[in-house]
Formats: sequence, structure tokens, C-alpha cells
Amino acid sequence: MKYLKQLLIILFISFLGEMCSHFLPLPIPASIYGIIILFICLNVGIIKLSQVNETGKFLIEIMPIMFIPAAVGIMETWGIMQNSVVKYVILMMVSTVVVMVCSGIVTQFVIRHGKNKSNNK
Repeated sequence: MKYLKQLLIILFISFLGEMCSHFLPLPIPASIYGIIILFICLNVGIIKLSQVNETGKFLIEIMPIMFIPAAVGIMETWGIMQNSVVKYVILMMVSTVVVMVCSGIVTQFVIRHGKNKSNNK
């Protein structure tokens, strides 16, 4: 019953994200709205981490299964993609490097900001 309650909380937050995406004229996916809403609710204390922790861990553990439909889609469209496979590989490599660099910069900023905050106490 605990897992069902946690799943319903997560689904409700996802529904709120869908509503934001539907009503706000911004090109932001509903999942991003949902993540932001969940983040705010956790930080403000509206939702406690213990209320979604176990189900969140479970969803992260089964995340690779969620990529199976995308892989099947790639296999289905291989005939179309076959001529441009080099372009796709280059695009994937460049975007991976960009994400790694951006993640590293943000992580270093957060670490430095945390050290400065703890030194000011």
C-alpha cells in the first residue's frame, strides 16, 4: 500500500506537469515541469522525501527498461537512418561531450558555492 501511495504522489506531480505544459505557452516538456514541481515541493516541505523515496528508487532501477521502445524504434527505422549513421554518431559524440562539460562546470560551481557557504558560517 505504501508503494501505491508513493506512486500516486509521483503520478499526481506528473499530471500537474502535463497541465502546466498544456496551459503555459512555453516550449518546455511536461516532464521538466513535473521535475521542477517535485523539486519545489521537496524543498519547501510540501512533500517529504520519505513519501516518495522507495518508489523513486524503484523507478530509477527499472529505467533501462524504459529505453526498449526507443531502441525498437531505431531498429524499425534503420532503413531510413542507414545512410546518415555517421552523422548520427558524430552528433551523439558531440552532444555527449557538451553534456559532460556542462555537468562538470555546474558541479564545480555547486561544490565551490557549498564550500564558500560553509566557510561563511
